[in-house]
Parts: sequence; C-alpha cells; structure tokens
Amino acid sequence: MIDSNSWQPIRILIVDDHPVVRHGLRNLLSIHPDFEIVGEAEDGAQVFPLLAEHKTDVILLDIQMSDQSGIDVARRVLQSYPQVKIIILTTYDDEAYLEEGVEAGVHGFLLKSVSHDTLPDSIRAVMRGEKLLSPSLVSKVMTNYQKLAQEQAKREVGLTADDLKILTLIANGASNKSIAGEMFWSEATVKRRIQEILEKLEVSNRAQATAEAVRRGWI
Repeated sequence: MIDSNSWQPIRILIVDDHPVVRHGLRNLLSIHPDFEIVGEAEDGAQVFPLLAEHKTDVILLDIQMSDQSGIDVARRVLQSYPQVKIIILTTYDDEAYLEEGVEAGVHGFLLKSVSHDTLPDSIRAVMRGEKLLSPSLVSKVMTNYQKLAQEQAKREVGLTADDLKILTLIANGASNKSIAGEMFWSEATVKRRIQEILEKLEVSNRAQATAEAVRRGWI
C-alpha cells in the first residue's frame, strides 16, 4: 500500500514565449491531480531563477523562443539539473531539431498538435524513464535509421557507387554491351566487375544479385 504522506505530484515548469500556449497547457494539465504547475517562463532567461526557486520534475519547453532556442536551454538545464526531465514541444517536425534534441539529451520530443490525452500520458511516461517521440517523428527517425543501416550494409559488403550503378542497370535489363557504353568501359571490364559484385554478394548469377540488392533496398 502506498503511503499517502510520501506521494508527490509531478512538478511541471512550462516554458513558451506565447502566453496563449502557456495558458492552454496550464488549463489542460491542472485538471490532473497528479500534476502541479510550479511556474511559467516566456524565455530561457527566466528558466533558471524558477528552477532555483521551485523543485521541478518536468519542463515542457518550446523549441523556438525570442532569446534562444529550446535546445540550447535544454542543454544548459541538463548540465545543472540532470535529474530534470525535458519534453520539447514544437510545431516543427524538422529532422535537424530532432537530432539536436536527442544529442542534447531531451527525454521527449512532441508536436504541439498532440491530443489532450497524449500529453499527460507522455509526461507520466517520461517520469517512468521512457523516451518519447511523436508518431510523425518516429517515422522520420525510422527512415533515417533504415538509410544508415543500408549504407552500413553496403560498406560491409564492399559495394562501390559503380557497383550499385551496375546493379541498377542489370535490374533494368541492360546487357553487358549496354553497361559498357553507359560506364565507358570495355565489355571485358564489365564482365570482370559483375563477377566481383557476385562474389561480394555471395550469389551465383545476375538475377540473384539483383534480387539481393532489391531485398536490401539498395536499388
């Protein structure tokens, strides 16, 4: 049984340069008994005095403010208050912001368009130690991950840019003569390079090489 005397609400600091947004977040979160809004800030300069004055568990932080970016604020906060959880709220799903936020160590990265149910649940999840991304941002991360994984696989196999071009030409039905003309090589060179590709992919013929390249998403 939980000792009610030891229970503490999740203490939240709202940081956004738009008063309407701050007011909306306060109204949304105040109806939840497990949340306590300890303060509001309109820019990065106001954050540290509030953190010094109020014990804070979670900061809801806008990514773009008048004096500095939310990423810069997050970086500075986590250096001085590593126990604080930071959720970036943004209208942007830009990959650069996402990468900077992850590097800064933020715990959540949500679009301001998230539902009224999603934000409270996200705050609770972050307090449990989870990392959170909006669904649209997850899609971007997965796409980037897949691209990196493909590049890594190509490097491990040893395929060059020319190898991939040859595989694409083969997939399009090009003959050795056509490939030679496209690459400005002799047909003998094309045959040798195709054999090298087959060996790299550990397959026995052109069809298998094409199938493997397609399966891995290289062409």
